[in-house]
Amino acid sequence: MKPKKKNYNAFFGVYVGDSLAPLMEGPIPENDEDETKTESSWLSFKPWAKGGKKRSDPRLLLDVLGCPLAPETSSALYIIHQYIAATGATKLQTSVHNSYTMGKVKMVITEYETATKISKTPLKSAENGWFVLWQMMPHKWYIELALGGSMIQAGSNGKLAWTYTPWFGACAVRGPVRPLRRVLQGLDPMATASIFVNAQCIGEKKIGDEDCFVLKVSADQSIFNHGDEAEIIRHVLFGYFSQRTGWLIYLEDSQLIRIQVADSEVVYLETRIESSLTDYRDVEGVSLAHGGHSVVTLFKFRDEAMNHVRTRMEETWSIEEVAFDVPGLSTEFFIPPSDVSLNNAKEMAFLFADNDKCLSLSGFDQLP
Repeated sequence: MKPKKKNYNAFFGVYVGDSLAPLMEGPIPENDEDETKTESSWLSFKPWAKGGKKRSDPRLLLDVLGCPLAPETSSALYIIHQYIAATGATKLQTSVHNSYTMGKVKMVITEYETATKISKTPLKSAENGWFVLWQMMPHKWYIELALGGSMIQAGSNGKLAWTYTPWFGACAVRGPVRPLRRVLQGLDPMATASIFVNAQCIGEKKIGDEDCFVLKVSADQSIFNHGDEAEIIRHVLFGYFSQRTGWLIYLEDSQLIRIQVADSEVVYLETRIESSLTDYRDVEGVSLAHGGHSVVTLFKFRDEAMNHVRTRMEETWSIEEVAFDVPGLSTEFFIPPSDVSLNNAKEMAFLFADNDKCLSLSGFDQLP
């Protein structure tokens, strides 16, 4: 029986809710012409499975070692298929035109390490803040995040992404428009699916009490690097999808940047963000994570072994309000500031490389 037309997801080319046929594990000879021959090709495995043959079976050796193929991404597509069904993400593509999310955050720098000293801060010293996120499908978003008396902003009009801070001003983000990392923390299942649909399934891992599939997606460096002083060497995202619920419950984001600050001086900046997504709740038929915790490690180093700085931060967030199809929200709301400049982004990279107490508010990063 074919799936109903309404369950077809044109974005991914799959039927949501349609079960996939089980896959036979093992090699299948190319000259099989019918089901009978396919079944007979497995007869060479029976003596080996029963332990009846002591000598080497050339058929088994050739089948297993002769010409095995590398893994393909079909398993990743299956996992994303299940994720879409588990979260109800199809509604965000077919029925929802915009969304509003308001949440609370608590952030603290828990550890600051140099070559000569280590300073630690108790979690009770955390700063309280809030954020507001507006989205319009597709690829338009705007976020404000306030913490400790300061506010930063970021947005995308679908063609250009930008950030604004009181200390750097407005900066255009190089490369193509990508989703905001914070929306992948359980706030936009459709954006999450679009990021991981071409991912590679690299295995399984247990996160807490949940058995998870691990999907990996890497950025194409050629898209971002065009002879700039700041060069992205590596940007990799790992997603952990629960085998029990189908939800995304853990994210690992790793990025390494090389900055040429002088003719003979190079600074490397490595950012690692690990996020746990919790408290999934139903909002008008869509399952969204309403809480979570992130640990951020910033590591700055030069060629000299004794010249490094490591900063460790933690963030806890909770979602207070979510609404779909907000009346009056238009594309004009996502227009970037008039003074957005790529030169500001270059200056920001230099200042960040030169400032030992570098701080980045987690969740403003762009995805691969």
